[in-house]
Amino acid sequence: MANTFTSLFLAVLALSIATRSWLAWRHIRHVQLHRSKVPAEFAERISAEAHQKAADYTVAKARFGQLGLTVGTALLLGLTLGGGLDALATFWQTRIEGMAFGLVLIFSVTVISGIIDLPLALWRQFVIEARFGFNRMTPALFFTDLLKSTLIGALIGTPVILAILWLMGAMGHLWWLYVWLFWCSFNLLILFAYPTWIAPLFNKFTPLEAGETKTRVEALLARCGFTSGGLFVMDGSKRSAHGNAYFTGFGKSKRIVFFDTLLKRLLPEEIEAVLANELGHFRYRHVLKRIEMMFALSLAFLALLGQLIDASWFYAGLGVSDGHQGTAMALILFFLAMPAFVFPLTPLSSLLSRRHEFEADRYAAEHASSNDLISALVKLYEDNASTLTPDALHSLFYDSHPPASIRIARLQVASH
Repeated sequence: MANTFTSLFLAVLALSIATRSWLAWRHIRHVQLHRSKVPAEFAERISAEAHQKAADYTVAKARFGQLGLTVGTALLLGLTLGGGLDALATFWQTRIEGMAFGLVLIFSVTVISGIIDLPLALWRQFVIEARFGFNRMTPALFFTDLLKSTLIGALIGTPVILAILWLMGAMGHLWWLYVWLFWCSFNLLILFAYPTWIAPLFNKFTPLEAGETKTRVEALLARCGFTSGGLFVMDGSKRSAHGNAYFTGFGKSKRIVFFDTLLKRLLPEEIEAVLANELGHFRYRHVLKRIEMMFALSLAFLALLGQLIDASWFYAGLGVSDGHQGTAMALILFFLAMPAFVFPLTPLSSLLSRRHEFEADRYAAEHASSNDLISALVKLYEDNASTLTPDALHSLFYDSHPPASIRIARLQVASH
């Protein structure tokens, strides 16, 4: 049975890698073929220089993604079938026992993964993002962020992991149900705590100043019957030139956050239209639907792990010997192997997200100007160097937002 599972794992992994590589190749080729000419519907709004920059940026990211895929696959195979996890367990078993052993084993894998990913993160930020004029981050800020993230992860992660390991060992065959209830509660707590306690550790949030933008935003919120915990501007420009706006928090703690780069680029009426789109996501309960889906999937996955945790073939099939089987090892193996098995579900998630975006666009067209939203989107495509000519199959598989041409065409229909 172990050999069969090993073969299945390798087959599924190979298929996912081949599919991702093929889609990336298609995307790169399609973008390069259309690099020289701006699509007719954008010719009056996007310059040839901006279009070519977006093409080059897209290709650079896609090629870098292939490097990341190669490194990630090597790490996965090294930890599992290569004996890495077995070696780590052997090392720690002679030094620590009980839940502390599980905690250290999980942190060891996290640290190793982080160390291997660090050169890729540095290259992404200081070579690719810098080459295309997006990087505003200094090396000092990069490593400060890394240190903060590590400390916060350790402070929050330690009690969470210990609680999960305790539940797995103490709650019998239904441990997975208790872990799921704990996990859902923890995630809801983070949704409340993040905007107030965690986000300010990384960015400065200042109230949106009085003026036309604030007047328009408050009028839009009143028309839509939406209440928030405040309107804030985030100093995103200290890290990147990319612009964005988002909601954070949950319930009465919801905040509306604008990147300072967005406010500098868009007109007040365009900001109003962008916000109307975000309000559409809340009006149609897209955020809650995503949370509900996440909770449902986590319940299914934990129930599956509940069936696998006592199966010796599950461990042996992924390169772990009998003496190292246990709760922590089961968690690590499951979350290492699962992405390859659920990869085929990616286009379904992308399809749902695009449908949500169309619904939010319709809502925005009803409560603000669709022409202003089109104008804002075109500026954001240009400023963020988003390609206007993605490969259709790549977009269908991955993109959480509709392609620019389709999205704007629908908005133009709504404007008439």
